[in-house]
Amino acid sequence: MPMNERVMGLLLIFTSVFFIVDPFAVIPTFLAMTFRDSPEQRRVLARRGAWTCAITLTLFALGGSLIFKIFGITIGAFKIAGGVLLGLNALDMVQARRSTQRETPVETAEGIQKEDIGILPLGVPMLAGPGAISTVMVLALGAKTPAATATVYGSIVLTAVLSYVVLSAASMVERRLGQTGMRILTRLMGLVLCAIAVQFIVDGIKLSFS
Repeated sequence: MPMNERVMGLLLIFTSVFFIVDPFAVIPTFLAMTFRDSPEQRRVLARRGAWTCAITLTLFALGGSLIFKIFGITIGAFKIAGGVLLGLNALDMVQARRSTQRETPVETAEGIQKEDIGILPLGVPMLAGPGAISTVMVLALGAKTPAATATVYGSIVLTAVLSYVVLSAASMVERRLGQTGMRILTRLMGLVLCAIAVQFIVDGIKLSFS
């Protein structure tokens, strides 16, 4: 495989993970849930949420093959299912709308009342939601080379670090980008994610009928 294709493949892995986690879309809810907290406390909660996201996604990426064996699921079928979940998330992102897969109004209301939102609902499911979990499982099982496998886990860690950076500076990011800027960014990320979802489904169909 040419070097350019390998680099693009590795870049696709990272963008798939980062775009589906999408910490920018979490900012408004995170600020609403932590409106009583100091900037230092927000950073603590952001760090806890990022670690929870990283650990959750890593465990599912590592345990994907075992889960598939237990339930007799093929990689082709799971790619199709993962593509559908990604597509639903992507459609919500294109419309600049928060997916109910990641948070419901009830969870948001409960989060506002909680003293510690770092693990639930911030880490799971706001960052590591069903779409992100299925994505890392598909990517880990579909990795054909050591470099691709390392990139999957590296992407999880890097996404968690970037999520912490974004959320710890949530107030500044919201001021700089504004609601309009964040919606535009979310729509662009959703558009790319939609294309990735279609590719997942196409690959899944090919694997199922090969």
